[in-house]
Amino acid sequence: MVIRRGTSLFAVLLVLAAPAAFSAHSVESVEPRASLVTRLKVWRPTDIPSKNLWTGPSGPGSFDPGATIDCAYREKKLTGDSPKFWCEPPGAEALKVKYGDENGEVYGEVIASRLLWALGFGADWMYPVRVICHGCPDRIRGTVNADGGRVIDPADVERKMPATTLSDHWSWKEIERIDEAAGGATRAERDAFKLLAVLIFHGDSKPVQQRIVCLGAVVNGRCAAPFVFIQDVGSTFGSAKTFSGPDRLSVNLARWSREPIWKDSARCVANLHGLLASTLHDPVISEGGRRFLAGLLMQLSDRQLRDLFTAARVNLRPRMPKDAASGHPAIGEWVDAFKQKRAAIVDHRCPE
Repeated sequence: MVIRRGTSLFAVLLVLAAPAAFSAHSVESVEPRASLVTRLKVWRPTDIPSKNLWTGPSGPGSFDPGATIDCAYREKKLTGDSPKFWCEPPGAEALKVKYGDENGEVYGEVIASRLLWALGFGADWMYPVRVICHGCPDRIRGTVNADGGRVIDPADVERKMPATTLSDHWSWKEIERIDEAAGGATRAERDAFKLLAVLIFHGDSKPVQQRIVCLGAVVNGRCAAPFVFIQDVGSTFGSAKTFSGPDRLSVNLARWSREPIWKDSARCVANLHGLLASTLHDPVISEGGRRFLAGLLMQLSDRQLRDLFTAARVNLRPRMPKDAASGHPAIGEWVDAFKQKRAAIVDHRCPE
């Protein structure tokens, strides 16, 4: 549903009052983008120790880890190169399904989205599931059961973050125009956001991978609380070069663990190279930003980290994808690699 300019305030409020599972809508903002950008937030406070990284976001529309979803295939065009399709459960809205044990985004979407969600940075909600698809074409691999349903496992389904979409794209270069004096994010929050993108190795940061939403009321086309976040986090926890393939971009333990946090530690230039269309490259991080993110990361317990990587089923992904000889990692290997990278942030100091 799109709310057009001139729509009555009553109609807008009806949309904003919709249940959380169905409240991801779009609205046309009448505020000039330059003004909107100055007011953007990138982070909101959250109780990190209380976050359950095994189950992820709960409530209407959520799914337990490994839940079986019985649904009917729906033909609908989807963008991107990773395997995906639409599937409609009985009496419910269609779900976007990403699938395939060789599809790194199936694992990366869960890890990155839950980490961002737990720390207070925005993310769509991703749930690791098992899908029984009725009417799925043969190109969608899986085991066909007795009633003709195609069993697809592993798979993920997506729920959009409950918010009103203002724009389905933004560039990381726009982050520099956020103005704290206008109500936007502080420099520490902005730099922490960039450094977190480095940590997860968000190597495909082209504008369509990010979204601007409204977390508050939209009155006369103006949002009270505009918020930016990464909406496609599949190409993470790997390594990116200009012509990287999906085996490098997504959940590649061998490559991700070797990527340093800092390209120039003395000047606090963080290490993030990426695809040609990416808009975030090797950001310079302030001491305030480093300290801000370090404080958030240190609130994550070992249990939460283990739950995070277990829920994502990273043990199904070879240490170096497409190289069977590299073997499959234990969950603890991913936890240890994450903690080493966290330490490179926590134990460092940047120029004031």
